[in-house]
Amino acid sequence: MVLQRLKRTQYLKSDMKTCWNFFSDPKKLAEITPEWLGFRVVSDLPEKMYSGLIIEYKITPLAFLETSWVTEITHISEPFFFVDEQRLGPCKFWHHKHFFEKSGGGVIMTDEVHYSLPFGIIGDILNRFVIRKKLDNIFNYRFETLKKLF
Repeated sequence: MVLQRLKRTQYLKSDMKTCWNFFSDPKKLAEITPEWLGFRVVSDLPEKMYSGLIIEYKITPLAFLETSWVTEITHISEPFFFVDEQRLGPCKFWHHKHFFEKSGGGVIMTDEVHYSLPFGIIGDILNRFVIRKKLDNIFNYRFETLKKLF
């Protein structure tokens, strides 16, 4: 198992409260996720996330392969960061930190993901040639969508 790291930083022309309210609303995730991922929330969602919140999604990470993805919000420090961790899904390990930092007239948002895939060396090869590119595409889409929203 090789632990992979994905880190993205983006400047948002907004204030901390607005950013936090957007990103801490689990319903907003669908707005910043590309359609080709087949993303849909299965569980009932509260208006605002809380530590211990379990969220179940369906995704189609590879053509015709729909799978469940269950995450837990494990840590929250409003309005500075929150962490989601996979409890069930396509990865062997998934730990995603979302950071928000006031900067001038806006907010610097940083996503830091540590993940690994199952299947040992086969998973590492899949990551190198398929999965990492898909993750990059998801975060590129998110970046462009957030530029329009903020």
